[in-house]
Amino acid sequence: MILVLDVGNTNVVVGCMDESTGQSIFERRIHTDVQLTSTEYAVSIKTIMDIHGVTPAQFKGGILSSSVPPVTRQIKNAAEILLGKEIIEVGPGCKTGVDIKIDDPASLGPDLLVGAVAGLAEYGAPLILVDMGTATTISVIDKDRRFLGGMIMPGVKVSLNGLTAHAAHLPQIAVELPKKLINGTTVGAMQSGSIYGQAASIDGMVERIWEELGYETNVVCTGGFSKVVIPCCKHKFVIDSSLLMKGLLILYRKNCRK
Repeated sequence: MILVLDVGNTNVVVGCMDESTGQSIFERRIHTDVQLTSTEYAVSIKTIMDIHGVTPAQFKGGILSSSVPPVTRQIKNAAEILLGKEIIEVGPGCKTGVDIKIDDPASLGPDLLVGAVAGLAEYGAPLILVDMGTATTISVIDKDRRFLGGMIMPGVKVSLNGLTAHAAHLPQIAVELPKKLINGTTVGAMQSGSIYGQAASIDGMVERIWEELGYETNVVCTGGFSKVVIPCCKHKFVIDSSLLMKGLLILYRKNCRK
């Protein structure tokens, strides 16, 4: 088994992958907190292992991708404390096999890189990848398998938080699909605007990308909000919740020292 860790601004995804089959054994989330120590993160990760009946000794190794530099060291140390092995970190010098054609390849976020690795392996090219977390990121890979770049826009929850912070009469709400598009309640209208609005944005961005490329692509979506938003899109897009876990396993195999 391989321990895979994807550190995002809101959550740390803790996953366990079967190296031989490529299947996910479990995938859980803990809150990202810059105040926690390595020991505290180690306790949280160990608790997840205990819940699923696995022990640190069963892991062959681990790999980490982090978009939150202030907590990267603590979480990497936590995993190394538990496993007693070096944890691979996705970053400069990591073998990926992705042909990156952005202005500054070194600036590409590790999460986007991991998604591209998995997307190419699972779905081929050309491809658009949509990752819906704290931010909604859209990555474009052309028919020649080149990573061209993409777009970043506020995620569903970030947009809602910004709205309620600047509008005194609008309440904090849960991100849930409303019963209908046109709503007669404030909460329903906010849910409709946030979810259908994000879905319409993704539809529109994909169509504009297709126009610029001159051809259509597969579109694969992942991230915490994809399951609620993507079914509201007009186009039929693939939802792959384990995309980053698959990408981390591929990168582990490419970079593991035998």
